[in-house]
Amino acid sequence: MARQTMTVQETADYLGVHTDTIYTMVREKQIPHFRVRRRIFFTVTAIDNWIQDQEQKIVS
Repeated sequence: MARQTMTVQETADYLGVHTDTIYTMVREKQIPHFRVRRRIFFTVTAIDNWIQDQEQKIVS
């Protein structure tokens, strides 16, 4: 079974941005994420849906 969560580094790589960008977006609640203690995780599905929502905002 494939993993469905990504770390900050994996999400940054997935989106093609720097990890600092991801941390800033998390702090400003701009990207869907969840925490397990101090670690930050992202689900692939939530990130893909978030990307689609961002694309829709540009088109609208």
